[in-house]
Amino acid sequence: MNSAAPALTPTTRALAWCLHLLVIGLLSLAAVRAVTGERPHAGWIIAASVLCGLTYAVGPVLPGVRRSRRAAALWLAAVGACWTVLLSLSADGVWVAFPLYFLQLHLLPRRAGVAAVVATAVVAIAGFAVHQDSFSAAMAIGPALGAAVAVAVVWGYQALYRESEHRRRLIEELTATRADLAAAQHTAGVLAERDRLAREIHDTLAQGLSSIQLLLRAAERALPQAPQNAARYVDQARQAAADNLAEARRFVAALTPPTLEGTTLADALERLCTTTSARHRITARFHLTGDPAPLTTAHEVALLRIAQSALANTVRHAGATTAEVTLSYLGDHVALDIVDDGHGFDPTLLPASDPETGGFGLAVMRARTQALGGTLTIESAPGRGTALAARLPLTPPSATEPEAHP
Repeated sequence: MNSAAPALTPTTRALAWCLHLLVIGLLSLAAVRAVTGERPHAGWIIAASVLCGLTYAVGPVLPGVRRSRRAAALWLAAVGACWTVLLSLSADGVWVAFPLYFLQLHLLPRRAGVAAVVATAVVAIAGFAVHQDSFSAAMAIGPALGAAVAVAVVWGYQALYRESEHRRRLIEELTATRADLAAAQHTAGVLAERDRLAREIHDTLAQGLSSIQLLLRAAERALPQAPQNAARYVDQARQAAADNLAEARRFVAALTPPTLEGTTLADALERLCTTTSARHRITARFHLTGDPAPLTTAHEVALLRIAQSALANTVRHAGATTAEVTLSYLGDHVALDIVDDGHGFDPTLLPASDPETGGFGLAVMRARTQALGGTLTIESAPGRGTALAARLPLTPPSATEPEAHP
């Protein structure tokens, strides 16, 4: 009934009403017995019972009693004073002590409540003994046992209530945690999909557009003197655009690249070398070593994309005349090596990635290999060409499987 008391629930409201009815019933019993038993001071007993009932009825109505321990203590003191008057007039008032125990334990702090219960029990025992003109241990058993039962019941209820509140808070925390986890998983999924699309765009559309740009420049240079060569370059640019359109549709739908559909990785790499040699001024050759082993879609896609990106970098930046692409099956690993005879570079002096100028290729290749538990190594020096090696285990970590089925 106060700020420190447990909040009322349908069950506690029912118990409160039962307590109210018990108090009114016991007061009514005392008044009725005074009339029917023709006891002396019957009128005073009835008046005391009515006064005690009215004082008790004021408590649940006053909002201050529910919010303030001080107001609750004053109200209990008033009820206790009225009850003491009734007890001094009739021995039947001793039974009202039992519901008073519950009120005191519920509204007062633990120590003050116990002290009030003990004091009420002592007054009840003394008042009953005065009316009987004698004292015996049996007279103390009833009020004392009632006090003990009230303390056990109220403390047990409070313990259950605390446990229930603890569980409720845990459930709320669990619900909040699940909501946070769902939000985090959604964010992680969005970032993973964004990363997948970024890699696919870089290795397909970006490289394809770069190839188309180089072919159109070649056509522009050849147009005045050699219209036939210009037409050939334009036709190759048109084919590159068609190929990249198919790639775009595939990776948006998270499907296998068209160059891998219905064929092996080795055939796709060989076809990539042939296409690169036909479209650009470079000779790209493919080599296969070892006994081919079945690869997961994630392995095949990663190795094909690495080869596409590496050859595109060779065409754009290396100034190479030849490039050797080697796919090697090494027992429990598969390796892809791309070696060119270009002018090379210093791997320690790579420019920072920039949306305008690019520079994402090596980072994307390394991310692909690391996602499958593999490694990417680059060996190069100015004037000495470049060698890139991607090495993947044939059994990738389980966490990488979504790469194949995003």
